[in-house]
Amino acid sequence: MIKNGHHANDQQDDAGCKPGGSVCSPEKRKRVVRLWCDGCYDMVHYGHSNQLRQAKAMGDYLIVGVHTDAEISKHKGPPVFTQEERYKMVRAIKWVDEMVEGAPYVTTLETLDKYNCDFCVHGDDITLTVDGKDTYEEVKREGRYRECKRTQGVSTTDLVGRMLLMTKAHHSNMDNPDYQQHTDNFGKGPKGHSPWTGVSQFLQTSQKIIQFASGKEPQPGDTIIYVAGAFDLFHIGHVDFLEMVYKQAERPYVIVGLHFDQEVNRYKGKNYPIMNIHERTLSVLACRYVSEVVIGAPYAVGKDLLDHFKVDLVCHGKTEVFPDKDMSDPYAEPKKRGLFRTIDSGNNLTTDDIVQRIIENRLQFEARNQKKEAKEMAVIEAMKRKEQQVQSEGADQEAH
Repeated sequence: MIKNGHHANDQQDDAGCKPGGSVCSPEKRKRVVRLWCDGCYDMVHYGHSNQLRQAKAMGDYLIVGVHTDAEISKHKGPPVFTQEERYKMVRAIKWVDEMVEGAPYVTTLETLDKYNCDFCVHGDDITLTVDGKDTYEEVKREGRYRECKRTQGVSTTDLVGRMLLMTKAHHSNMDNPDYQQHTDNFGKGPKGHSPWTGVSQFLQTSQKIIQFASGKEPQPGDTIIYVAGAFDLFHIGHVDFLEMVYKQAERPYVIVGLHFDQEVNRYKGKNYPIMNIHERTLSVLACRYVSEVVIGAPYAVGKDLLDHFKVDLVCHGKTEVFPDKDMSDPYAEPKKRGLFRTIDSGNNLTTDDIVQRIIENRLQFEARNQKKEAKEMAVIEAMKRKEQQVQSEGADQEAH
């Protein structure tokens, strides 16, 4: 396989070091450190992106394996997105160097060796097979496993939960009683619920935005392209659109304007947005086609914004452009300047369509969420029992 100009195997060091690296001298260890991550990456969200960002920081070259629909259905229940959609979403995450289709659900040493990876990285939550076994047991035993912190406040289960609740309060202070009974502030559900599966609320920090941002200023010769929207539940339709926008220039610098939650609710209605402005910011920043994000961009793309960012081109997809509060065209100014361009990405998927996928399979997804939580609770109980046993044995030894 060739990726980014390299053969998948040509980064193993010349002296024939084993991928684990333990037999190499310090000089030879200067070779590229290759990492493996794997998962479902269903409804790819900023929690997935943050895990991959942390993993990439542990080495040099990140390979991400994505499971097939059949494997996910067998172990977890039905995925929301097809495997082709999930493959493309993962490829668009800026920390990913290579993507492997149809990765096995259980991570083995054989997989790590096949892709010349030193070790695999996973979040600090539990991943179980259909029969309740830890999918990382073998690589942990051999010391080829590293852990990174799970992002508090989001999971695919959580996002599915938000759509099943269909309340307007899922992103505003959680003051809705229907929502509160599912959650508390930090992802630990009510008593007796798993800390990994409970519907929860993300708390933004400036540090997290800095970690996700590219930090690159536009350079002379760059074409500054501006797009705006909700980019809610960041999905494959958004990725296809942004990729097409990116291709509009030889040296693109793509700025995405994100509308505040209240603005999105004004023009989209229902219970939108499903993700709040902070969550949407990280989701968009993780995309390799995006250079910068304007948090809470004005709905009308006016003179001040165009002049401030020295915008060369303003793009919008084939979706409907809703008028501003005064019924004016929000793109009147860029159209007047001859900067406006409609982009057809060839993908008509909308956030509405995703919600429909969830609603149509509501019972299946509810069963999946409950099953996952039950499995996690069983593991937590087993861990508690083991801990109590160790403490009890320690007390017995002290008594003697």
